[in-house]
Amino acid sequence: MDGSMRLVILGKTGSGKSSLVNTIFGEDMCKINHTSKSETSECKAATKCVDGKSLTLIDTPGFFDTDMSEDDLKPEILRCIVESAPGPHAFLIVFKVDKFTKHEQEVITKIKEYFSEEAFKFATVVFTHGDQLQEGQTIKDFVRKDQNLSDLVKKCGGRCHVIDNKYWKEKPKNEYRSNQFQVEEILKTVEKTIKDNKDGYYTNEMLQEMESIKQDEIERIRKSSENMSEEEIREKAKRNVFENLLILMAGTATGVVLGAYFGVKIMIKSVLKILKVLKEETHSCLGISKLAGGDKSAEGEVETLVAAGAAAGKAALTIPSAAFKALAVTAAVVGVAGGVAGGMTGYLAAEEAETPQEAAEKAADAVTELAEDILKTIDEIELI
Repeated sequence: MDGSMRLVILGKTGSGKSSLVNTIFGEDMCKINHTSKSETSECKAATKCVDGKSLTLIDTPGFFDTDMSEDDLKPEILRCIVESAPGPHAFLIVFKVDKFTKHEQEVITKIKEYFSEEAFKFATVVFTHGDQLQEGQTIKDFVRKDQNLSDLVKKCGGRCHVIDNKYWKEKPKNEYRSNQFQVEEILKTVEKTIKDNKDGYYTNEMLQEMESIKQDEIERIRKSSENMSEEEIREKAKRNVFENLLILMAGTATGVVLGAYFGVKIMIKSVLKILKVLKEETHSCLGISKLAGGDKSAEGEVETLVAAGAAAGKAALTIPSAAFKALAVTAAVVGVAGGVAGGMTGYLAAEEAETPQEAAEKAADAVTELAEDILKTIDEIELI
């Protein structure tokens, strides 16, 4: 934990997410694009001290854009999870001061799919293009005129603010139509939201497991890199974890049945499950540290773990107790077919591959063979 308040910024392309980042930080950190094409092609995070508070803003790509392919979206959602783990203190949901259409409603639907209904307890709606407000009108006046907007803001605990990156930059901070005033109000709202949520942040099992992996990697780097600052260690750890999990995702993709989150949630959770199972069931010290560090000498140890993991998964299928039935299926499908064979084979293949996509192709044959074997075994289970 670095003490920063982590804020994830969500909204469709053109809503003004990058403008909001620039306004909060008081400088042009993100490039602004005035076309319908997304300028933010990847999830980015930046940390800066604002009014004595350390803020980490995580600007997301077009999570809600129909023209962004599934292959492009998957790594960006993974990057967002890595950057925000163990969880964001707040979500800033960004809309323009404009008519609330079905496209805006789809943003709300997707937020529930990516995260959950619980996320709205940590969310604040921030409107951009505030100059579109009528003379003397406040943002709450604007919200009250639209039932869908009113319902959304109510779901977010009545929290809403407005900025205008073009016309309100130089306005005195004591005026309502001033970005300085509005940024102060946004930060006050975030602090109150944290307090209302018992000084906590939004999290789930996936975010918690990601944080555990990051902390393991931070500790590994700290021990081996005496001349690096804590900030440099954290940044390197995040890069290592992201790059390693991206390769593991490529390896497991052929062995895991994709579902919700465009297949991302199941895929990422299965990768995290691999690492957790390997640490708990084999008591191995390999884990994320050697994988992220690219230790070539670990290849034989990895192959041993593949075999051990496969045997453990098959053994779990023989457990008769109903209490272990779900565990058996998870160990077989996620931990072995999708995880050990796919993930570890994907890692080994990546030593010869230049991209995660190429690694996935090299792993496909091996994963498919083991997956078919495990699935056949599952079909023969007698449910009791």
